[in-house]
Amino acid sequence: MPFVRIDTLRAGPERLAALGRAVHDALTQTIGIPPDDRFQVLTDHDGTSGTLRHDDYLGVHRDDGIVYVAITLRSGRTPAQKQALYRRIAELAHAYAGTEPRNVFVVLTENESADWSLGEGAAQYLDQGS
Repeated sequence: MPFVRIDTLRAGPERLAALGRAVHDALTQTIGIPPDDRFQVLTDHDGTSGTLRHDDYLGVHRDDGIVYVAITLRSGRTPAQKQALYRRIAELAHAYAGTEPRNVFVVLTENESADWSLGEGAAQYLDQGS
């Protein structure tokens, strides 16, 4: 059950949708997220009323094609699975949306089953015992 937020700068609706597909496909391919488990907030900033900031931290030259991907999910993935996810997101973002891999910035935030309510005021993961 990942919750994904993608922020872009002047990407346009088609590119933004392609990035959402890229992240979802990477999640299903690398860490086994079910195909119907898609919860995303896709935001395209116009550079005036909203914008993105970036630098060349750790020697990676980024430009205004930057894509911030924030994924919140339950804990339990290995470092190798996380690395495979990052790599696949960058590959698919390039293939689907033309985004240079150097401009794909991903952060994972992990939490526990009790931290999720999927609607109706219930803690479904606790209720299921998973």
